[in-house]
Amino acid sequence: MEFDQLSKRVIGCAIEVHRELGAGLLESTYEKCLAHELRSQNIECVTQMPLPVEYKGLRLDCGYRVDVMIGGKLIVELKSVDSLQKIHDAQLLTYMKLANIKTGLLINFNNKLLKNGIKRLVL
Repeated sequence: MEFDQLSKRVIGCAIEVHRELGAGLLESTYEKCLAHELRSQNIECVTQMPLPVEYKGLRLDCGYRVDVMIGGKLIVELKSVDSLQKIHDAQLLTYMKLANIKTGLLINFNNKLLKNGIKRLVL
């Protein structure tokens, strides 16, 4: 599957979750529902995937977790906040660098229209 097609399908699944649940729930709720929706669409995903830091040849578990990893190609960072901030961009970019993944989606479910809470980042 071509990457743009994959990201469009992931966004479609997120929109479906938002359509069903609306705004105002916990991030963890959206994560579980999104994972269910992705799997129902035969999209491979892993939630809360540990992301170690490599430092001078050591792999260190520093507690970083990717909200949703899609097929080893796309990181999805979920939020349920009033508005996305630069720190959220920095968090996703850091995860992308650590995982050597070129593209990520930042999705804030706390929006009246989900499309206003979706941001695509590329390294």
